[in-house]
Amino acid sequence: MLKVYNTLTRKKEDFVPIDEKCVRMYSCGPTVYSYAHIGNLRTYVFMDLIRRVLRYDGYKIKGVMNITDVGHLLSDGDEGEDKMAKAAREQKKTPWEIAAYYTDVFFKDIDALNIGRPEIIAKATEHIPEMIEFVQALQEKGYAYEITDGIYYDIGKFPSYGKLSGQVLDEKEAGARVEENSEKRHPADFALWKKADKNHIMQWPSPWGMGFPGWHIECSAMSRKYLGETFDIHSGGIDAVPVHHENEIAQNEARAGKKTVNYWMHGEFMMVDGGKMSKSLGNVYTIAQLRDMGYDPLDFRFFCLNAHYRKKLNFTFEGMTAAKTSRERIMATLYQHKVSPVKTDETVLNDYKNKFSEAINDDLNIPLALGVLFNMLKEPKSKDVYELALQFDKVFGLSFDKATAPKQDAPKDDIPQEVLDLVQKRADAKKAKDFALADAIRGQIAELGYIVKDTREGAVVTKQ
Repeated sequence: MLKVYNTLTRKKEDFVPIDEKCVRMYSCGPTVYSYAHIGNLRTYVFMDLIRRVLRYDGYKIKGVMNITDVGHLLSDGDEGEDKMAKAAREQKKTPWEIAAYYTDVFFKDIDALNIGRPEIIAKATEHIPEMIEFVQALQEKGYAYEITDGIYYDIGKFPSYGKLSGQVLDEKEAGARVEENSEKRHPADFALWKKADKNHIMQWPSPWGMGFPGWHIECSAMSRKYLGETFDIHSGGIDAVPVHHENEIAQNEARAGKKTVNYWMHGEFMMVDGGKMSKSLGNVYTIAQLRDMGYDPLDFRFFCLNAHYRKKLNFTFEGMTAAKTSRERIMATLYQHKVSPVKTDETVLNDYKNKFSEAINDDLNIPLALGVLFNMLKEPKSKDVYELALQFDKVFGLSFDKATAPKQDAPKDDIPQEVLDLVQKRADAKKAKDFALADAIRGQIAELGYIVKDTREGAVVTKQ
């Protein structure tokens, strides 16, 4: 049975979905004002692993991921400019152009990382009516109040506020900013709807005048619309716990009068050279930059898989190079298994299959599952091992089906195509166990002035 760590209860729990046939899952998506960096993308690899493990276990999934294209202010304390408006001003474009460009780049990045897209992609700007309706419902229940600059959630009306992060209200108040809005009933009260002045670049009509939604209300409104009042899993990065997800819980449960998410799952931070990733430090990297440095996006995915999602992951280029080398070796070894006609005993395969299942179902222990793969690849070369590795890759997402013959010692351009064709025919003959034909083809290759040698990495062709 699948066990997952629930941030809310701080322990591993048996995963029991509301509907035994279909898991309903919401994942916090990007704010599309800039490029997603590798720290962001680790969170989406984590999201993808949850979905892949669920599918491997036979579940169907109804997944939702939001695209935040309005309402995310520069500060979590509802202060500063909207990130979309700021990017639009700085880049001299409209917020819609900014959102369209960075949304497109984001999806290209996750496609390159073999991150599957959730079934529903929900843009915040396309769900303003649902957000307004949600705020109205909170007002009617007495959880929201209006002040000069907007509608705010009254956390004093929600006694269990802080249960996700473990913070109490006194700690929230002690950490509040000095310039806190004096009209708020509590420093940690957060905006549900912000009133906009006439010059604000993104605003919509509402019962409270022209304005725009608060960041937190967006996820509550969209998850409720597509997944219902109660759903199974909410995923995101660990940085969302103390504010964004804490506020979602307050909103959701105030409206529903009950628990609305059964399992909260969070991926840990990515560090860089042992320290914080920061634009000011110049250590924020994108997938495009890694490509320019000679790394395949799947090298980064493999790098992420080598650490458990609840452990901090330290990014270094030494680590990336090691991941690249290791992944290339795996692919070369997979090819050797792929072309081998040898059979592997079914009991041996079942043992690896069971160990793999135990690993991934123990709170997505992907590093342990990789260990199972590494041990399996040490078995005598066998097409059966390759086929089982393809099954494991439904979770890993490393494109094992693209395993090809390792590079030959001599560049292909230096070897006539006639010789290369004969090498392939010889490989086909060996696969068909026609060793007499294989030997005859070896002789033909020799007559053309080349030697073919069989190695553990495959056939190597050199000039005599």
